[in-house]
Amino acid sequence: MKRQKSRKLLLTLSFFLFPLTLFYFSPYLILQGGFEGIISGSFLTFAALFLFSLLFGRVFCSWICPAGGLQECLFPAVDKRIMNRKINLIKYFIWIPWLIGILAAFLTAGGVHSVDFFYMTEHGISAAGMSGLITYFLILALITVLALLLGKRGMCHSICWMAPFMILGTKLKELLPIPSLKLTADSSACISCKQCTGKCPMSLEVQETVSKNNMNNSECILCGECADTCPKKLIKLSFNYSRK
Repeated sequence: MKRQKSRKLLLTLSFFLFPLTLFYFSPYLILQGGFEGIISGSFLTFAALFLFSLLFGRVFCSWICPAGGLQECLFPAVDKRIMNRKINLIKYFIWIPWLIGILAAFLTAGGVHSVDFFYMTEHGISAAGMSGLITYFLILALITVLALLLGKRGMCHSICWMAPFMILGTKLKELLPIPSLKLTADSSACISCKQCTGKCPMSLEVQETVSKNNMNNSECILCGECADTCPKKLIKLSFNYSRK
């Protein structure tokens, strides 16, 4: 369980740093910067997340994401699993028009004029002023409400604007002849205890994927909870080549 203690510690630290980093995860500032022809820090962050996912999938979501940190802190109060898989589609209906909006913004501005990593921050700090603090608390309220209404990691499943970038990168890495972080399992040793399913923070039917010898799932954040919970240690989180 040492891995899970380290993971949860990093998530918690990331959450406490959220007032500093909030604007670097802002979908709105990418649009605002686009209309001024500025590539903002959030634009660069999202691009980095896509590239990161080519090797590590959605590990960011399970180890570093501040919103993920808040949602896992809420687990004692939010004990229900998300069973309605249609909720996962909501984020794409948000993401696609948003991407089109970003393209339109830069076209309106006549292209890219500059790069400003600290765009709209105060000396690199996001929630330094009143408007930043109000935005911060509104985001916290939104994440909390979604978790309470939908279940564990409700935001991740429904409206997360960062997840599609990493899901796209994860899909792409399956086509590339490079080793990447992934889950594998030996279904012959499975005793169908379903402890892996019960511990999954993303409410995935892990035992079912084990039985099918296919651990790929776009909603999997590679946290390793299933691997660390399995009494038979038949699930592994390691670097492997994609199976053709």
